[in-house]
Amino acid sequence: MSKANVVCPSCGGVNSIPIKDNYTKANCGKCKNSLLETTPKELNQNSFDNYAVNSDIPLVVDFWAPWCGPCKQMGPSFKAAASDFALKASFLKINTEEEQNLGAKFNIRSIPTMVIFKNNKEVARQSGALSQEQISSWVKSFT
Repeated sequence: MSKANVVCPSCGGVNSIPIKDNYTKANCGKCKNSLLETTPKELNQNSFDNYAVNSDIPLVVDFWAPWCGPCKQMGPSFKAAASDFALKASFLKINTEEEQNLGAKFNIRSIPTMVIFKNNKEVARQSGALSQEQISSWVKSFT
């Protein structure tokens, strides 16, 4: 059976899990919390690097800022879309005000911008606020 490395959203530990179509239970070997948690995780430079280097599943990263109206509008849709991708993709958020170095590193020119990373490489980018359905449809093509 094939396995994939996933980063625990609670502790950042790396877990090797069997690849399945559906999961009913999966707990972190380090902190014992559920790996099925889908609430988007806020990242900084160090935690982003941990996910980028250690995750075999796609990373869906929302680059946003707290003052951005469209970012606030898309936030609930991004969170709702994440619930459809437990252990299929990690939904992550980067506040470009607090993590300006990451915004610059990935050439973020407008927000919200979502970027999908696979195998530590950018594979897709989408700018502008999207609905839950649009986000889910876009992400499905990379999982």
